Amino acid sequence: MSSEPRPLDPVQLGAYFALIEASSLLRHAVDQQLQEAGDLSYVQFQLLATLGDAPGGSRRMTDLADGVVYSRSGLTYQAQTLEKRGLVTRAPSPDDERGITVTITDEGRAVLAQVFPGHVAVLEELLFAPLSADDVATLAEILTRARDHMRQAPPRSAASRRRKKAPGAGPV
Repeated sequence: MSSEPRPLDPVQLGAYFALIEASSLLRHAVDQQLQEAGDLSYVQFQLLATLGDAPGGSRRMTDLADGVVYSRSGLTYQAQTLEKRGLVTRAPSPDDERGITVTITDEGRAVLAQVFPGHVAVLEELLFAPLSADDVATLAEILTRARDHMRQAPPRSAASRRRKKAPGAGPV
């Protein structure tokens, strides 16, 4: 017996739409700033910032894909683009010959340093200006709880790559 999901109440629906709209508005402004200040896409910025914070400035591609919630193929393309610009290097992983490790270069760190002041200014102006310090702490706690709940599913890199077979089809 299949049960229908209950409808969202007006407060839930309003919270959902406000989150989506606020995220879209902020993402648009951040995308513009990153493009103008460093010729970076948002995903490229995420990769550089993640690598910049990582021990030794390196991470495995699979871990990066899970962290930035991006497809493996899309991330490979973005890493190749950054590598062509000299902002990262890619090499076989020392722990797993099938894996690739990405490392931020000095040029990549310089681009991060170039875009960060404007990035912070956009966040301050659009996201944090109308909020008190207590509001920011509450927002961080709520979003962290929601994110952690969503991340309880296995990371995308651990998800099965097998396709579902069509009815009557043979093995995949």
